[in-house]
Amino acid sequence: MTDRGPEQASAESALYVFAVCKLPDPAAFAGLPGVAAGAPLRPLPFGGLTAIVQTVRAADFTDEVWQARMSDRDELERYARAHHDVVSAAAASCPTVPLPLATLYHGEERAQQALLDETERFLAALRRTANHSEWGVKVYAAASPVPDPSPVQRRSETPAALSRPAPGTGLAYLERKRGVQARRERRHEDALRLAETVDAAFQDLAAAGRRLRLHAPELEGKGRVQVLNATYLVAEHRAAELDALTRALRDATGARIDISGPWVPYSFVGEV
Repeated sequence: MTDRGPEQASAESALYVFAVCKLPDPAAFAGLPGVAAGAPLRPLPFGGLTAIVQTVRAADFTDEVWQARMSDRDELERYARAHHDVVSAAAASCPTVPLPLATLYHGEERAQQALLDETERFLAALRRTANHSEWGVKVYAAASPVPDPSPVQRRSETPAALSRPAPGTGLAYLERKRGVQARRERRHEDALRLAETVDAAFQDLAAAGRRLRLHAPELEGKGRVQVLNATYLVAEHRAAELDALTRALRDATGARIDISGPWVPYSFVGEV
């Protein structure tokens, strides 16, 4: 949906679109700076819906400038937080479809027409997510060290004895290696079962769910490994059930289960 191209480099302004919603309360955005200091946030009506927009300098959002910003972690975080603050304010005011970071159009008329073309998709997303929030669930299992299958030499043996393999040494090594592999496979199967158990329980509670890519082990620290990274769309009237479900699953599985939320349902507006 981003309408950003080479011609914008010389344009004076562009229209940044944060979200699409129904009947937003203008007071909800009071004091929010958006992504451009000094430019007010304002509504842009189209097809019975309203977009929350802000006029920005087009030169600040050319492909070249935006790619440079993406490589600057602090700068990217600043824009992401500003974008999220506006989307959250809209969602607190009325049902809202958040748009991706840096969704821009070259002119108000082009923005209105492009948004109007997507009206049915926005309406479907609003129906799907109204009175729902997104919750994140991460599950961790204890990381077990894998024993070394290499044969251990006895210190009391003489150098001459050490130069000759003891009878059955090769067979014992193979048996140890097979045992290590079997234990690794069992841990993998246990992790899969744990993930399926927790996911199935949350799916029963949620209106929809998505399983995300697992975090790399080195990001989780020693002693634990992530086995499930998922997000769920939960009706607001069922949100109170999440804590009880999480406690029950922790007791039943012995796993560490972290939940986060409620969030604006970013993960579920693009599936319609």
